[in-house]
Amino acid sequence: MSEASEQPELDKPEYFINRELSWLEFNGRVLEESEDPTQPLLERVRFLSIVGTNLDEFFEVRIAGLKQQLDSKSGLVGPDHLSGPELYAAASKRARELLARQYQCWNDALLPALNKENIFIHNVAELPTPALVWADSLFGEELFPVLTPLAVDPSHPFPQLANKSHNLIVRLNRPDDPDLSYAIVQIPRVLPRLLQIPEEPGRDLGPGLHFFFLQDLIKHYLFRLFPGLDVHDAHAFRMTRNTDLYIDEEEAENLLQTIEEELRRLSRGNPVRLEVQDGTPPETEKFLLETFRLQEADLYRLPGPINFLHLEPLYSTDIFPRLRDRPFQPATSKALPSGADIFEVMRRQDVLLHHPYESFQSVIDLLEKAAADPAVLAIKMTLYRTGAGSTVVRALLRAAEKGKQVTVLVELKARFDEANNIRWARQMEEAGVHVVYGLVGLKTHCKMMMIVRRDEDRIRLYTHLGTGNYNATTARFYTDLSLLTTAPELTSEVAVVFNNLTGLSEYAGGKKLMIAPFELRKRILELIGIERDFAKAGKPGRIIAKVNALVDEEVIVALYEASRAGVKIDLIVRGVCALRPGLPGISENIRVISIIGRFLEHSRVYYFTHGKTPLVYLGSADWMPRNFDRRVEVGFPVEDEMLKARITDEILPAFLDDNVKARVLQPDGTYVRRRPAEGETTQQAQLTFRRLARKQQGPPPA
Repeated sequence: MSEASEQPELDKPEYFINRELSWLEFNGRVLEESEDPTQPLLERVRFLSIVGTNLDEFFEVRIAGLKQQLDSKSGLVGPDHLSGPELYAAASKRARELLARQYQCWNDALLPALNKENIFIHNVAELPTPALVWADSLFGEELFPVLTPLAVDPSHPFPQLANKSHNLIVRLNRPDDPDLSYAIVQIPRVLPRLLQIPEEPGRDLGPGLHFFFLQDLIKHYLFRLFPGLDVHDAHAFRMTRNTDLYIDEEEAENLLQTIEEELRRLSRGNPVRLEVQDGTPPETEKFLLETFRLQEADLYRLPGPINFLHLEPLYSTDIFPRLRDRPFQPATSKALPSGADIFEVMRRQDVLLHHPYESFQSVIDLLEKAAADPAVLAIKMTLYRTGAGSTVVRALLRAAEKGKQVTVLVELKARFDEANNIRWARQMEEAGVHVVYGLVGLKTHCKMMMIVRRDEDRIRLYTHLGTGNYNATTARFYTDLSLLTTAPELTSEVAVVFNNLTGLSEYAGGKKLMIAPFELRKRILELIGIERDFAKAGKPGRIIAKVNALVDEEVIVALYEASRAGVKIDLIVRGVCALRPGLPGISENIRVISIIGRFLEHSRVYYFTHGKTPLVYLGSADWMPRNFDRRVEVGFPVEDEMLKARITDEILPAFLDDNVKARVLQPDGTYVRRRPAEGETTQQAQLTFRRLARKQQGPPPA
C-alpha cells in the first residue's frame, strides 16, 4: 500500500469542534470561576456578571448571524458540517443550560453567601418605615419626573425599544372595564440599577449593606404613573437585537459618516432574544413574542436579576476588601527604572514588558515623552480600542499641537467601540492629526507605534509592538506582551507597513514581520511544516502557541499533520478551539489547555524549535480566518536571546505547568480542570507572574 493511500483525510467533520459550541464552553469555564467557593465572594459575583455580558454578545452577534442564515436558507456550514438548524438547536440548548447554572449559582450560593456577610438585597414592599419613607422620597424627586408610561393600544403603537433596554410591561384596566390593556415603562439610566439604602434610613434593617433593585422601586409605585387605573401586574423584560455592522466599504463615500448612520440603525436591529422575569403570565409572553416577531425558542425566563451587570455596585465597592482579590499594583520593569531616559534605554537594548504584571504606564510614558520631546519629528500608531478618557489620544493631541507629524490609523469598526473611536477620530482631525481609516474591507487590528526622532548621530525609529490595545484601562486586567525596540531591520519594516497602510501601496513582504492578510497564514503554515519535516526526519519537533482562539481549518489540518509526524504540540487557547486533541492517529501529540483567571489572557505567542534556532513570535492575531484574511495583523520576532529565554523558560512553562486555573480540552469538546496530583505542588501561572512582579518591585517602603 502506498504512503499516500495510508494518509488519512484530516479535514473530516468529526475532527472539528463547532465554533459556536466551543465559545459556549468557554463561557462555561468563566461560569466555573463564579461557582468556585475558593474564590473571594465579590469576585464570584463579578464573574457571574461577565458571563451575562458574554452571553449578551453571543446573542447579539453569533445567534443573530445564525438566524439570518436560517432566514435566508443559506447552506453555509463550518468544517464540522453542522447544519444551521442543528447548530441553532444545539447552541440554544447549551445557552439555556448555562443560564440555568448561572441563576442557580446566584440563588443557591451567592445570594445566601452575601447575606451571611451582611450584604442584603431587599424587596421594596417589605422595607421598614424609615427606609420606605426614603425610597418614597427618592421615587418622587428623582424618578417620577423622568419616567414616561407608554400605553399600548390601537392609537398608541408599541414603542421602539433600544437593544437590551430594561423595561416593565404593565397590565392594567379601568375600574369600569374588566378588559386588560398593556403599557410599557422603561427603566431609566439616571440611577444605578442596584440602589444602596443610606445608613440612617436603613438603621432598622440591621448592620451591613442594604440594597434594592431600581425596577422593584418603580413597580412598587406604578400606581402613581397610572392614576385612575388599576394596575393588575408588572413584569420586567429585555429584548436583544442584532448589533453586527453591515457596511459596504467600497460603496461608502464617507466611511466615518456611514458607520455613524449604521450605529443609529443598530438601535432598530432585528430582535433575536426575549428575556422575561420568571412568573410573567403566558398571555403577556405571547404578546411580547408576537410584537417582536419571535418564536417560543427565542424566549428565556429568568428566575432572578434581568441583567447581572446591574450587580456592579456590589463587586465594585471597597467596603469589604477581604471579599475581593488582593489589590495588585503593577511593577515597573527593571529595564526602565524610575527616572531612566526611555530613549537611551531603547538605544541600548530591546525591552520586553509583560502586562499587567509590568506596568503599561511605561508605554504611555514613551508616547508622552515623545509628544513633548523637541527632537521627535513624527509619531505613527494604530488604534483599535482606546477607551473613554484615553491618555493615549490626549498625548497624540499634544504632539500635534506642538507641530509634530502625527498619523493615526483608527479602526472605526472595532465592535462595540465604534462610537468611542468615531469621537476620538473627529477630535484628532480637528487638532491636525492625520487620521486614516485603514484599508477597504480590512480591520486594522495590529498594535504598532513608531516614533521618528533626530538623535545626535542620526534619525532613529523607536518602535513599540504589542499583543494588546493601546488602552490604559484594559491594560490593568488584560495579559499582554510589549516589545520596545530600535533594531534597524525590524523598525524599518514597521515603517514600510505604516506607509503601505496610509499610502495604499502593495505590501512587498519582509524578512522579520509576518503581516496579515498578505503572508501571516502562509508563514505560520510554513513554520508548522518545518517542525513536521524535522519530526519525519527523526529530529525533535516542538510547537507551543498561545492564542485567544483557534478556528482556521487549514492551520488545524497542518497541526494534525505535524502531530502525526511526531511533533509535540502544546496549545494554550483561552476561548474558542475547533481542534480536537487526543484523537488516535490524528492528534495524539496535541494538548490544548485553557486558562481562566483573575486577568483576561490576551497575549499571543508562537514558538517553534526550528531545529537548533528556536523562533519566538508575538502577535496581534489569533489563528482564525478573520485574522488571517480580513484583518491587518502583525506577528513580530523576539530576537534578543535574554528576552527570548524569558518567554521560553519563564512565561510559557508557567502556563503549561498551571494545575489550578488550567482546563484541558478533551476529544469530545468538553474541558476537565487540572488538579495537582498527590504530592505535586500547586502551580498557578497568573499568581506566579504576580509574585515575580512583586519581587521585581522590591519591598514596600518602611
